[in-house]
Amino acid sequence: MDRAATDAWTPPSWDEIVRQHSARVYRLAYRLTGNRHDAEDLTQEVFVRVFRSLDTYRPGTFEGWLHRITTNLFLDQARRRQRIRFDALPDDFGDKTPGLLPPSDHAVDDQTFDADVEAALASLSPAFRVAVVLCDVEGLSYEEIANVLGVKIGTVRSRIHRGRSMLRKALRHRAPGQARNRYGGALDATTDATTGSSR
Repeated sequence: MDRAATDAWTPPSWDEIVRQHSARVYRLAYRLTGNRHDAEDLTQEVFVRVFRSLDTYRPGTFEGWLHRITTNLFLDQARRRQRIRFDALPDDFGDKTPGLLPPSDHAVDDQTFDADVEAALASLSPAFRVAVVLCDVEGLSYEEIANVLGVKIGTVRSRIHRGRSMLRKALRHRAPGQARNRYGGALDATTDATTGSSR
């Protein structure tokens, strides 16, 4: 983006951000944390960061920025091995977040995998889980994942390869038809492994 376009750029309103991105952020948070309570906590923390940082945001891929905030907060949480500690919220934060509400049970159902897939994903280290989820669930390219995580593409490839290998091992008991249920990517590879084919 050239300088003139940058100077002319107007940040989206808070209502626009919540309306357009809250469901996507929650979906990613749920797939990373594996449960509703932690996903809601992580989603709220993401939007606290967005609320505080919007004035300093520079034009770019807004969804990529949200991916980066969400995954970094999740990895920080995992490194601390405790629940995310919330900073004190700005006084007007609640007034500006009327649309940031816990999703309905139906919405939660739409984010979940079946139990053994959830367990297999939960068994991965946070770094591998993030890489696999961003690639095979969110559909990001290796380059996009590298930008989100701030690592080299080779590191992304390695994490995805190792994460998929661990998933195949954890899910090798699944029948071929089950392996394609509600999840692609690594589980497609798992299906091929159980039927004797390869990619």
